[in-house]
Amino acid sequence: MNNLLEPDIIYEDDDVVAINKPAGLMVHEDGQGGVPTVVDWFLHKYPDSAGVGEVGYSNQGKELNRSGVVHRLDRETSGVLILAKTQAAHQYLKQKFKDREVYKEYRALVYGRMNDRWGTINRAIGRSAKDHRKRSAERGAKGEMREAVTDFERIGVGEYKDEPFSYVKLIPKTGRTHQLRVHLRALDRPIVGDGLYADYKIEKSCNLDLNRLALHAYILEIELPNGSVEKLMAPIPPELEAAAELIAE
Repeated sequence: MNNLLEPDIIYEDDDVVAINKPAGLMVHEDGQGGVPTVVDWFLHKYPDSAGVGEVGYSNQGKELNRSGVVHRLDRETSGVLILAKTQAAHQYLKQKFKDREVYKEYRALVYGRMNDRWGTINRAIGRSAKDHRKRSAERGAKGEMREAVTDFERIGVGEYKDEPFSYVKLIPKTGRTHQLRVHLRALDRPIVGDGLYADYKIEKSCNLDLNRLALHAYILEIELPNGSVEKLMAPIPPELEAAAELIAE
């Protein structure tokens, strides 16, 4: 594996391993091939866990290797990811996520000023009518509209190079694809560096001098198969801390 994208282990026991996934590293293959994934790293380190989990398929119907994968982070997102070493652990953790018994907390930098200090974004998410890669929580979304709820807290707000930005804590109550990115786009406060949902901002912005998506999975709190409740934390990446400092007032 590319050492630059080698995950750091945050926690490990006989059932699970939790890592800090670097931005740019895919969780599992997408059927296109050619790039290293978290699953590659996982199987290299834990070969006995091959086949743990559920079989997935690409849009073209190709079977995907998702050994150990319980939940996902987008390729561009860094932070806490938990993997199951055994089938029993996978089923246990999967049920915890399904029953919404997992606390997840993210950090993000967004374009513009978040006017409210606290709030809840309660907007169902469907598919974008304009781009098959995207989801939408706005008028015109198509397909099944699925409940999606995100709590937020504004941590900081300020300007850099005469452009306003906000630093926010995000707590998703549901786990929809691209949920945080879609919800913030719906508020016209998309996440800095989001090539999919902030395309209309990136070209005109200084982007806080970042060259990555400014989204990080900071905390994952969950009861593990061994009965312990663990608060798993992935340190805020230095580049995101530096960007937050640029707008600190």
